[in-house]
Amino acid sequence: MFDLLIRGDRVVTPHGVGQWDIAIKDGKIAAVAAPGAFGADAAGRIIDAAGKIVMPGGIDPHVHCAWIIPSLEEGGEPSFTDPPSQVSRAALHGGTTTIIDFAAREGDDGVQRTIENRDKEWAGKCYCDHAYHILLRGVIPPPILAELGEAIQSGYPTVKIFTTDITPSRRGRMVRFGDLWELFQVLAREGGLGVIHSEDNDIVMHMYDKLFREGRTGFENLAEVHNALSEDISFRRVIRLAEKVEGTALYMMHVSAASGVSAIAESRNRGFPIYGETLHQYMLFTSEDYSRPNGQIYHTYPSLKSKSDQAALWAGTLDGSISTVATDEICCSLSVKVQGKKIDDTTGGNAGVEPRIAIMYTEMVEKRGYSLEKFVDLTSTNAARIMGLYPRKGAIAAGADADITVLDPAQKRIVRQEDLHETDYSPWEGREVAAWPTLTILRGKIMVEDGEFYGDESDGLYLKRAIPADIIGGPVL
Repeated sequence: MFDLLIRGDRVVTPHGVGQWDIAIKDGKIAAVAAPGAFGADAAGRIIDAAGKIVMPGGIDPHVHCAWIIPSLEEGGEPSFTDPPSQVSRAALHGGTTTIIDFAAREGDDGVQRTIENRDKEWAGKCYCDHAYHILLRGVIPPPILAELGEAIQSGYPTVKIFTTDITPSRRGRMVRFGDLWELFQVLAREGGLGVIHSEDNDIVMHMYDKLFREGRTGFENLAEVHNALSEDISFRRVIRLAEKVEGTALYMMHVSAASGVSAIAESRNRGFPIYGETLHQYMLFTSEDYSRPNGQIYHTYPSLKSKSDQAALWAGTLDGSISTVATDEICCSLSVKVQGKKIDDTTGGNAGVEPRIAIMYTEMVEKRGYSLEKFVDLTSTNAARIMGLYPRKGAIAAGADADITVLDPAQKRIVRQEDLHETDYSPWEGREVAAWPTLTILRGKIMVEDGEFYGDESDGLYLKRAIPADIIGGPVL
């Protein structure tokens, strides 16, 4: 007998959308069968999902839990964003079953110590499944490069770096290009993936200096600092370097400008394995939104851009330049999010992991006519494939983890902060969505049903990964 049987007439599978029965046993999808293949007594519970959309659980490849937020007062104590328990609970309410965060190296810590320190903040404290990107900042000592090879082989294959310090107060984040060159050689040799926050530091810091000289220090000017030219120059420089190291593959995080989309597209046309990620706030907000009340709530780094940049991001989701839509989740209170008022102290990130699936379904499928398969690719399957989780995650197929989200188009609603489970504000307040998740299943366990939460903090598992050879071999998505 199966544990669960889901009968759906719009089930999104790797082979298309159709009417299928999904049989679940011991946390796995045991079978995807024709309707009626199993009798009424075949499972402990049968769920009728007729008229709804049955999709693999969402995957957000870019979140920041328990992430440090520096104090704005000199010598003040830093604060931290909300922990994995808070973010993962919200993710499950919104139909996302896997999140990928960061294990950031601090001081003289080695790679293994970095992972162990992050485990202390996550183990037994996360409702959904999760993984980390290893995050390196500043100078990368040769011993760290040696350790990275071992970490990649041990299931930690994605390494994030910054090509900018982001703000003048965060000196020490940027990785020099010589170190980046050495890192790419390790990634190429060991089968890793470079995960890049790419802006041109000279341009960014020049613009900080320029705007401070001119007295234009308000955060509403952030798009002039973290500008499209910076993205253009930096993307092309990073890509050029990577293309010279055979076997390197890149994942460009939070693409925000048309110039970034073009740089990725041109590299893909040359056959280079590069994949672009954008964020739902870049797709739906522009720099004009900084002028709205509490305009900081729409901001993340790099800045919001223009309507033409936004149009290029949407086009990129169709031509392959943009493979995933993430959140850059920073779950903090409104008071923390808006505490900075200037170009150099505005809090980045957004509280958006919960409404992401519903918002992108509305914008992609309902408003722009994307297929359900394309929507699922951008919010789940592509992230699973690029990050080394597929077909365990991101697919409704026999043998996959039974991570399933059921979207109900009858549950149209207006997004309200009081209905969400993240924090005390939402940048998505007042936005109408055309469907909402009514059922979220993690490895066969019902975690959320009709708004009721059934998860336990011990439910989430760490996912060790390996990047597939086809992802590294060329731009396959």
